[in-house]
Amino acid sequence: MVSRRRSVSSSSSSSSSSSDSGKSGKSHKKDKKNKKHGNHSQSGLSGTALGSGAAYAASSHQGSSYGAPTMPMPGHGFPVPAHDIKGESAPPPAYSTRPDQMPPPSGYRIPLTTDGPFPDPTAARNAPFVDSDGRNPIFVGSALMGKSVHPCKISPMLNPPCRVPWGGGELEHKGRYDLLPFDPATMEWVRTGQGRIPPGRRPVEGGYEEDGHKLYHAAANMNGVVVPGKTAERLGGAHIPYGGGEHVIRDNYDILCWKF
Repeated sequence: MVSRRRSVSSSSSSSSSSSDSGKSGKSHKKDKKNKKHGNHSQSGLSGTALGSGAAYAASSHQGSSYGAPTMPMPGHGFPVPAHDIKGESAPPPAYSTRPDQMPPPSGYRIPLTTDGPFPDPTAARNAPFVDSDGRNPIFVGSALMGKSVHPCKISPMLNPPCRVPWGGGELEHKGRYDLLPFDPATMEWVRTGQGRIPPGRRPVEGGYEEDGHKLYHAAANMNGVVVPGKTAERLGGAHIPYGGGEHVIRDNYDILCWKF
């Protein structure tokens, strides 16, 4: 059974003085105090604004070679959920843009938006799948949906290109989504079923649900076309967006895993 998830008057006192110099002295002290207080308030406001701006700038991909739009990327990855899961870390590890290091559990991602251009083919690399025509590419990605992130399929020929298995249908996602370039040197599709993670294998993390439970990339054959979707142990299978619906495949589908 597929369930829909909902992918926030003042008073003053005065005193008299015996001389104008007394008044001047008190006024001078009061002005200094107000000035000091005003500077403190302004500094706090500026600090808040700067913090937001710095976080935005630090979390954005600027000057990227693939021409993707500059967009906020909290922690260079998925937004962090506020839940912890017993026995595992709730938020998927952050994305990384340094190819000289081991890929992070969620892989190297290209941030995109349905209002922006699709990345250059050299950045997106070869698509792992093609449409029924044998020509149009189908990519693997993750859609940012409020408090959750869901693995999805990405087809540049569709409008919008990002489609998510959601609430029993094929959701036409609008907004932020991330493309995962498939790297056959480090990734491979492994056959599984019933939501299981193959023994001894480490799946590529594709997102999480609102409660923090992790989601992974899946792929299944749908009428001769291999279509990517999502899977998790709690789902008991793969959920695939195809033909306008959300199809649940219990057995003989693949999960994307690291080779190491």
